[in-house]
Amino acid sequence: MITPKSMIGSKSKSAARGSAAVVFALVALAARTGAQDAPRAVRPEAADDKRWQTVAPGRVEPASGEIKIAAPVMGVIAQVLVKVNDKISAGEPLIRLIDNEAQARLAAAEAQVAFRLRARNEETAPVRSTARRTTEAAVVDTARRRAEDAVADADKAMTAAQAALDKAFADRRAGRASDADRDAARTALSRAQDRLQQQKAELRRIEADPSTPLPNFAEGQVNVARAESVAAAAAIAKLTIRAPIAGTVLQVNAKPGELAAPSNAQPLLVIGDVSALRVRAELDERDFGQIKIGQPVLVRAAAFRGREFAGKVAFIAPLVEQGRINARGQRNVTDVDVVEVLIDLAQPDPLAVGMKVDVYFQPEGR
Repeated sequence: MITPKSMIGSKSKSAARGSAAVVFALVALAARTGAQDAPRAVRPEAADDKRWQTVAPGRVEPASGEIKIAAPVMGVIAQVLVKVNDKISAGEPLIRLIDNEAQARLAAAEAQVAFRLRARNEETAPVRSTARRTTEAAVVDTARRRAEDAVADADKAMTAAQAALDKAFADRRAGRASDADRDAARTALSRAQDRLQQQKAELRRIEADPSTPLPNFAEGQVNVARAESVAAAAAIAKLTIRAPIAGTVLQVNAKPGELAAPSNAQPLLVIGDVSALRVRAELDERDFGQIKIGQPVLVRAAAFRGREFAGKVAFIAPLVEQGRINARGQRNVTDVDVVEVLIDLAQPDPLAVGMKVDVYFQPEGR
C-alpha cells in the first residue's frame, strides 16, 4: 500500500536527481567552453603587458633552414666523412655509398666504348672511303668525329678533376693539405667544367650545320657506347652524397654498414648555415591580419630568462595549416590552426638551433 508519506519521499528523490542532472550539465558546458578557449589562454600573452600585439611559439633554426640529407639511391654506407659540428663547403663529400652492381655496369660500359672505338678507328677514313662524298662533306664529317672525341675527353678530364677535389677535401680535413690546395683543386674542376661546356657547344654547332653528314654505323655504335658509359658514371656519382651548401653539420644519423635508401624516414645528416639564425614561429590564424612584413618583434627563451632578442618579421606563409611545434599525438577539435612566420634575428647569440622560444610581436610605431 502506497502511503502519502512514501509518495512525498519519491517526489523528493526525483527532484534531487533532476537538480543533480542540471548541475552536471552546467559543469560540462563550462568545461567545454573553457576547453575551446584553452589554445588562446595558454599562449604566453601577459595580460598586464599591453606592449604586445600578439605572441606566438617558435623554434630557432639556421638561416638556411635545417637541410635534411637523404640517400638519392639505395646503397650500403661505406664511409661517413663528417661528424657533428664540422664546417663543410658546398660540394664536399659527406657520405659514400657502395653499389657493386653499379660499379660493374660502369666497367662494362667503358670496355664497350674501348671496343667500339677500336672498330671505328680501324675503318678507312671518311675522306678516302668513297667517291660519293665530296671532299667538303668528308672534312665536315671528320670535324664532327673530332668534336665528339673532344667532348668525351673533356668529360673524362672533368671526372678526374672532381676526384682530385674530393681527395683535397679529405686531405684538408685530415690535416694533410692546406686551404690553398683545396682551392687549387676547386679551380681546376671549374676549368674542366668550362672546357666541357665549350666542347659541347662546338659539337652542337657542327651538328646543326646542314652539310654535316649523319654518323655511319661504326660511329653510331661509339656514340651509343659512350652514352651508356655516361649513364653508368652518373649512377656512380650518386653514390657520393655531397653538401648542397656551405654550413655546419648539425646531426649525423648514418653509420657505416647500414643500408641507405631514399625512402628512409630518418635523414642521414642534418646540416645548416648557422652563421645567422632565425625563428620559425606558428602564429594563431586569428592573428593573421595583424602581422606585417618588417614588423619588430622580441624573442624570449626559457633558457635565458630576463634576456630579449630583437628581430623582424621576414616572411609570412600564405597557407594556414596544423601546428607542429606543440603537437602532441592526435589532433583535438580544440586545436588552433596556424600560419608560419619567419623572424630574422639581429643578434642571435647565444641561442641554439632547435631551442623553443616565444615571439612577442610589437605594434607598429613602437
